[in-house]
Amino acid sequence: MEILVCVKRVPDTAENEIEVNRDGSDIERDDLVYSVNEWDNYAVEEAIQIVDKVGGAVTVVSLGDEDSEEIVRREMAMGANNGILVSDDAFEGSDGKGVAAILKTVAEKGSYDLILTGAQADDGAGQIGGMLAAMLDLPYASVVNSIEVVSDSQLKVGREIEGGNQELNEIGLPCVLSIQTGINEPRYVGIRGIRKVASVDIPIWGAADLGLDASNVGQSAAGVKRVDYFVPEFGEGAEILEGSDEEIAEKLIDLLKAKGGIK
Repeated sequence: MEILVCVKRVPDTAENEIEVNRDGSDIERDDLVYSVNEWDNYAVEEAIQIVDKVGGAVTVVSLGDEDSEEIVRREMAMGANNGILVSDDAFEGSDGKGVAAILKTVAEKGSYDLILTGAQADDGAGQIGGMLAAMLDLPYASVVNSIEVVSDSQLKVGREIEGGNQELNEIGLPCVLSIQTGINEPRYVGIRGIRKVASVDIPIWGAADLGLDASNVGQSAAGVKRVDYFVPEFGEGAEILEGSDEEIAEKLIDLLKAKGGIK
């Protein structure tokens, strides 16, 4: 099975104290520690496990600047067979639709049975997988937390749904899946693996290599533009209601009436 996994280099929130810059246009990026997006890392591990069972190859692709090459190499050290870096100044400022359009051209340059993305990346919109599937006209499932290969043409996937429940679906190949954290336990990447891929040639594809009209991606083509970052102000704190269920319900109703929530 040929699997393409989309990965992204993001600030490591466990290693950084994230602050908004002075003019609110971005976060402070000086001296930040970066790593692979957590959801994407689970997707790579799942792809490797599938290939270990049924054969094939895993290709990871990252859209970003030259620093994103380290993420591609890390995922290859983890066990991915191939890596691609997609980088071009023309891609700067692309919104979700633009990113999906770029990844679509990458997918079309190969012949993939399965395309995996993380359920969400650092912007938290959770939209790239669905947009990519729509552009490729492929079936799609989101927040996937289990995958079983049924046959060469079909998977059984579990999806996390509201209330901690799971929904099971059969989905035909090729398809696009967005992977939820917790689907597996990503393996440790050791120094030996990193050294093994240190000299591997990573192709870098720009707009011309992908046959993309630069005017259709990037900031000028973006329909969604980020206008502000800010840290919400702290409220006055929470009020804890005590007593029996009936007493708490009565106190809550009184509070809602007092604050104009109900009449």
